[in-house]
This record gives sequence, C-alpha cells and structure tokens, in this order.
Amino acid sequence: MFERYKYLKFEREGRILRVTLNRPDRLNANNGPMHTEFSRVFSDIAEDRDSDVVILTGAGKAFSAGGDLDFLESCRSDAKLFHATLNEGKRLINSLLDLDKPIICRLNGDAVGLGATVALFCDIIIADEKARIADPHVKVGLSAGDGGAVIWPQLIGFARAKQYLLTGDMISAPQAVEMGLINFAVPTEELDPLVDKWAERLVSGAGLAIRSTKIAINAGLKQVAAAVLDASFATEFSTGRSEDHGEALKAMREKRRPEFKGQ
Repeated sequence: MFERYKYLKFEREGRILRVTLNRPDRLNANNGPMHTEFSRVFSDIAEDRDSDVVILTGAGKAFSAGGDLDFLESCRSDAKLFHATLNEGKRLINSLLDLDKPIICRLNGDAVGLGATVALFCDIIIADEKARIADPHVKVGLSAGDGGAVIWPQLIGFARAKQYLLTGDMISAPQAVEMGLINFAVPTEELDPLVDKWAERLVSGAGLAIRSTKIAINAGLKQVAAAVLDASFATEFSTGRSEDHGEALKAMREKRRPEFKGQ
C-alpha cells in the first residue's frame, strides 16, 4: 500500500506505524508531489489492517517548513494547479479527522504553516523543547486557509488564535505547552522515550474504546471544519493571486523584507 510514496517513509514496530516526512534537504517543506501524498496518506492508513497507532514525525532537523518557495510560485502562476492544491488540502484535513487510529506527533523540530496545521490535528503532540510552531501565512501575503483557522481556535481560544494567526509569530514548544497548544515539550534525549511510552500505552489499551472515543471527540471538530474550510480555502485562493503575495515571494527570492501594500 505504501510503496508508491516517495516523500513519506513508513516503518512498522509491531502494530505501531511510524510515518516520517522525508524531504530533509528542504526541511520537509511540501512540493507538489509531497502535498499530493499528504492528501491521501491518512486515508491509506485508515485502510491499513496492520496498524493501530500512528507516530508522525519529520526527517532531519525540522518537522516541516510548510510549502517550499518553488511550489508556492507554481501555485500563484497556475490557477488550475492552485485549485487542485486547495482541494488536496481539504482532503488532507478531512482524512485526518476521519482517521480513528490515534496519532502521536513526534515534533522533532520546527513546524511551520501546513506543517503546524498537520501537527496540531494530531491527538498527542510531543515536542523537542527546541522546536517552534508558527502559522505564518500572513507573512507571505496569504490567508491562513489550510486548516489553521479550524484548529488553532479550538486549542487555545479565539483571542490567542487571532494573535498568532494574524501575526504569524513563532511559539516555542514550552510556550505551546503552557497555552495548551501541544501536550509535552522535553529535552532532545527524552523525546523518543516519551513518544515510545505513549505509543505503547495506546497500542496496549482497549483499541475499540480508544478509537470510538476519538470518533466522538472529532465529531465536533468535523462540524467546525465543515463550517470553516470552504471559506478559508476560498480566501487562501484569492490572496494567492494578490500583489502582496507576489511581493512576498519575490522578497523571499531576494532575501529581503517584503513591502506590502494591502493589495
């Protein structure tokens, strides 16, 4: 089932499935093919009869840097590609919410943009204390449309969610624990032991009850996602065609600060 994947790596530890974002030379930032793989992987995991618990992590020093610059520029210049990408994003979020197997996020490093969104939709989030989390869509002239507008307010409330989504500011892992955004932040040497402890605890638990409880909890999140996703992806598309987004991409190429005009 997983042989067709290029940018996601799969390892089995009994009935625990470890999924690794595997583009470390680009900080696991999504290009087009990786984004497509992301959009279908959780549906494939749901069909995998040999796993009960999932560990999601990143190769190298980052969890995921979001979308890479080449991919963002391709989406801006090709409206058909951008529409397809947004549809993939919707499938990604919905498949995450549909998956009844518990997902532990091993947040080995920074999670940015879509990387942060995917991490925050996981069920138990265990971070290296040096990791940081941010959704900086607005810093590149985009609406936070890939699911961030769904999950951030549910975890930390609307006031704090607006603070971080409207600014794109970074949050350290210890800060994220304090505000309830993630579960744990530990020193590097304690990350794997704690992830393994939680994976073993969940895989040895009452599986049917655990999966049923996750389904019940996610029922409310699904209602929120149904209400928010269409609007958030529509605004991401419109801002993706904006002058500010074009300026942000140009500034990234030229390694300077963008000069936004609100257009």
